[in-house]
This record gives sequence, C-alpha cells and structure tokens, in this order.
Amino acid sequence: MTPNRARFALSYPARTARTWFILSPLRFLALATALAACATKTAAAGPAGESGALFRGPGGPMYVEVRGNAPGVPLFMVNGGPGFAHDYVHCSDAWDAIAKHRRVVFYDQRGVGRSARLTKNQSCTLADQIEDLEAVRAHVGADHIDLLGHSYGGYLVMAYAARHPEHVRHLMIVDSAAPKWDDTVFLFKDVFPEGMGQQAAVQFAEAMGDTEALATDLSEYFKMLFLSPENRDRYMAIHREYGYVKSVNELLNADFKKYDLNPELPKFRFPTLVICGRYDMNVAPSVAWKIARAIPGARFEVFEKSGHLPYFEEPEKFVRVIEEFLGAP
Repeated sequence: MTPNRARFALSYPARTARTWFILSPLRFLALATALAACATKTAAAGPAGESGALFRGPGGPMYVEVRGNAPGVPLFMVNGGPGFAHDYVHCSDAWDAIAKHRRVVFYDQRGVGRSARLTKNQSCTLADQIEDLEAVRAHVGADHIDLLGHSYGGYLVMAYAARHPEHVRHLMIVDSAAPKWDDTVFLFKDVFPEGMGQQAAVQFAEAMGDTEALATDLSEYFKMLFLSPENRDRYMAIHREYGYVKSVNELLNADFKKYDLNPELPKFRFPTLVICGRYDMNVAPSVAWKIARAIPGARFEVFEKSGHLPYFEEPEKFVRVIEEFLGAP
C-alpha cells in the first residue's frame, strides 16, 4: 500500500473507487494477502490439489479445507486481504510439510472464494469475521487451536484472540497489519518509485473499468513483494490472474477504522510468535517489532531473505521456525 494510493495487498485500506488486498496507508490496509502472497487464479477456482467442503456458517455457506490428518491441536491459517480467498497461500509447499505433523486448516472468508457471496445489505464487519472464524473452529471440532494469520489475517487473528483467548494455544502473527489499521507503514514509494509510477500511469484507466489497466496495476504490486528477483519471477510465472471481491474489501476497510487493538495485546497470555520479512515493503518490519514488544513474552523472528511472503521465499526456515515454536513448552 502506498501513502497516496490504495494498493493491492494483504493488509491495507481501500482505494477511493475500490479496495485491495493491501491498500495504501489511508485507503487500504487490508493485506496476506494479496497478500499474503500468493494470489488466487479466480475467486471461485482453486489450485491443484484443493479439496474442501462447505458448511453452514453464521453468514451463509463457508468453505473449509483441511490438510493432514494427524491428531492433536490443529493449525489454523488465516489469509490476508480482505477480499481474497485463501488460494494465494498455496504458492508454497511449506503448509504440506507442516501438515505431516498436524492438521492445517484453511478457509475462505465471508463473501469470497468458494464461500457464499454477500447478499444485498448483508453485514460484513470485523465482528462478523471473528464470528466466522469461531464457527470454523467449532465446525472442525477443536477446543483449542494454534492460530496463524498473515498480513490482514494477522490483524484478524489478533482480534479473534482478544475475543476468544480460551481457544488459542499458540498465536503466530506473520507480516501483519498494525493493531490500529491506519498505523500500518508502507515502504513502496521509497523503495520502488518506478513501480509506483507504473501504477499511477494506469490509475485513471483502471478507475474507468479498464481490465487491462487493473491487471497491470496488480502485476506491479506483486512485483514489489519479494526480496529475490528470482523468487519474484518464479511467483509471477505461477500467478498471472488475481481474483478478489471489491465489496468485501470496502466494507471491512470502512469498519476497521472503529478499532484499536493496541490495548488488547498486553492481555495475551498464550505463547506468541511474531514474524516479518526483513525486506517487507507492504508492512514495514517496525510494525512487527512494535507488536512483539506489546505482547508479554512474545518471540520476534526476522526472515532475512524475505519480503512479504516468508513462507514462499524461505519455506524451509519457515517450517522449522513454526515447528520449533509449536513444539516448545
């Protein structure tokens, strides 16, 4: 996200005329996702190997995918956005590696992906998102969960943990938006001025509904999420189209301005791991550092060779860090 324009990112505000996965400081902030980092082919179609099912959620049918079948406490992966399905996180085999030892649960948030689209005048607020996540937990049948959120998903898991601490065993906050949405720091304009220039060049055409301009804008955004040019090119070769639901992003971005989660963080009493990519331009590492310092006993882990998607750029380390954290007393 950028200070003057909303960006397609996993945890930022929305644009003037539309909202994105991660938008600019004032317009967006919803991220993971896009980022989070792996975009979806379409909001309704999933990647190879996708297998899940619908259940009746508080706001309508919701899609849940569970990988692995090991017993014990499952890991819930909450993707970024808002407005994106969870498919984008399947850009890495890190989740399958983790699923060898525990169930890993993904779901499509209200109004996106394979979950039911919003009906006319249907509510879509942070409170609804928390209620939906709680419904997924109950549906899976887990009294306790290990909870991981990326980008906007990091913001959502902090909010869920504040409302339902009794169900959280471990909390993992990955390249998350700030506890107060508009405090998220974006570095795109200072590090990628040429990318920002390309986005600015298509802004008017995009606002007029030009789909090619939209594709150019999204492409430029994703190119700015990686440290390694090789990883960037590898990712861009895999993901060429990005599906997201604008109305969901807009509704949530408007609602987020009501909340400040900062007073809730010192109340957390479960083990917490805060992760960031050293070169994350979508959410500055300073945001993660402040979150870690606010939570008693939180562990702070920097991925030195990553941007916004450490599970894609450093998957082996990501798996090792997560496994060690979940296995520690």
